[in-house]
Amino acid sequence: MSKLIDISITLDNETVVDPPTMRPSIVYTTHKESAKDVVASFPGMTEDRLPEGLGWAVETITLSTHNGTHIDAPWHYHPTMDHGKRAIAIDEVPLKWFMQPGVKLDFRHLPDGHVVTPAEIDTELARIGHVLKPLEIVLINTRAGERYGHPDYIHSGCGMGRDATLHLAYKGARVVGTDGWSWDAPFSHTAKRFAETDDASLIWEGHKAGRDVGYCQIEKLHNLEQLPADGFTVVCFPAKIRAASAGWTRAVAILPD
Repeated sequence: MSKLIDISITLDNETVVDPPTMRPSIVYTTHKESAKDVVASFPGMTEDRLPEGLGWAVETITLSTHNGTHIDAPWHYHPTMDHGKRAIAIDEVPLKWFMQPGVKLDFRHLPDGHVVTPAEIDTELARIGHVLKPLEIVLINTRAGERYGHPDYIHSGCGMGRDATLHLAYKGARVVGTDGWSWDAPFSHTAKRFAETDDASLIWEGHKAGRDVGYCQIEKLHNLEQLPADGFTVVCFPAKIRAASAGWTRAVAILPD
């Protein structure tokens, strides 16, 4: 039987993954608390006649499509993609993009805030002896993975800039992913570079590469260090949300026996 590795994070109220203004909220309704709601649908029914007086467990969640492990659609980056075409939303992305062979590039040695270059991508591909094929899903293992759940998570790990993103896209990648909070370098590091240079093109440069080539990216992956460099399949179908910029995914890597 194939080995499955969960490469998604868990949505909860405790783990620090997002800035304070972006954190999800989960309200848990217990079996006891919901008993009144169950009997309300059945005139004449009383709570004491339910099995052990219990109803159902229900959760009410307030969150963004960019909470948890999620896939950004081209619509998130810009209204257009592929040099002027309307950018597609998450419910419009071809399903075949989300179940493909995967390759992992290990950039854990790069410092926080570093912007990966095309040359560094090619060096890593050469190190693992992999020639990238069209539609393969490229996962970026950064130092952010080990900081998951810590206050500095959103500031950790290297990022993928415009040149690196287009380098992968021109090789045929249409879904890429990172264990960092963002595909781009952490905002705190980009803010320092912007303050030094006043170069507005540095801001969200990896995402904005989608104007040239439409692609999807998975953010907040986890457990990438458990994966080999290649020889596995990634399954990461996003939630189908009409006209949305992103959709949550339970991303899984499938390794052969």
